[in-house]
Amino acid sequence: METKRWNVTNMEKDITKDIEEAVSVLLAGNTVAFPTETVYGLGADATSERAVAKIFEAKGRPQDNPLIAHVATKGQLTKLVTNIPDYVDKLIDLFAPGPITFVLPSNGVCADNVTAGLSTIGVRMPSHPVAQQLLRTCNIPIAAPSANLSGKPSPTSADHVWGDLYGRIAGVVDGGATGVGVESTVIDCTQDIPVVLRPGGITREQLEAAVGTVMVDPALVNKDEKPRAPGMKYRHYSPDIDLWLIKGKPADIEKFINDVREEGKKVGFMASEHTSHLVKADKNLSLGFDAKEIASNLYDALRAFKHGDVDVIVCEAFSEQGIGQAIMNRLKKAASQYIEL
Repeated sequence: METKRWNVTNMEKDITKDIEEAVSVLLAGNTVAFPTETVYGLGADATSERAVAKIFEAKGRPQDNPLIAHVATKGQLTKLVTNIPDYVDKLIDLFAPGPITFVLPSNGVCADNVTAGLSTIGVRMPSHPVAQQLLRTCNIPIAAPSANLSGKPSPTSADHVWGDLYGRIAGVVDGGATGVGVESTVIDCTQDIPVVLRPGGITREQLEAAVGTVMVDPALVNKDEKPRAPGMKYRHYSPDIDLWLIKGKPADIEKFINDVREEGKKVGFMASEHTSHLVKADKNLSLGFDAKEIASNLYDALRAFKHGDVDVIVCEAFSEQGIGQAIMNRLKKAASQYIEL
């Protein structure tokens, strides 16, 4: 399959023609990747089972893993669900469009393979201007998981999508690098109290400040519990090389790395800007000064280490406050080992 690429990184020029061409490809039942404020999504007509099936085929994604339906407006969201609690109205007003997904009772408009046969559906309104224009032009819900091969780090640039899915999808709308860097927060809104199923760009602290009590899915803290959100059921975000997540002081981490290097292995090290200067490895990569920068740079960093450069990646463990919860959630799912020194 030939994969087309539309460059719409310059929002000051008229990108309508490119967006309309991408939309025509979507409406014809094909898959198109597009930028959101979190990561790039791989989109297809959410009302067409045949179109949605192409997402699973292109990604190699398990069929029992539900997808999120993307819409431009609250009005479009209401057309996909049977009921919206009052607290959801408040969260939409505060945080949407933005990195938040609402799990609500489905009315059956979206295809069964979007919901994986569940009675609920995850819906969100991305805030990225390219995504907004594409979704408004489509005027249909677009099912879209991250636009990468299943299990690999999510894509935060069109080049990441191109490297993973060229020849497997119909097109990529190149809108430049994404912003938040980790996926949306997924909230179960089917009960009186909202439940965080997946941490993401909107933190639990922000949610509680808005609507009061917010619960957390037990699967986030107990690995024996069955997760209920897209992107949480299977191992995800894994780089090409083994990733070891290390909790400890910089001096202890450097000693650990030295022991591994004495075994003849080359070690790559990912950490905050502060820690990366305190620990010596074969290749050091700074993720940024604060949690916001770390989240934005995380997936690009996971793709930066290649076979031949290093044999193993060691990553510093971070605080789980605020968006740090989402960062650590992704790193724990990506890591082959989690070591506390």
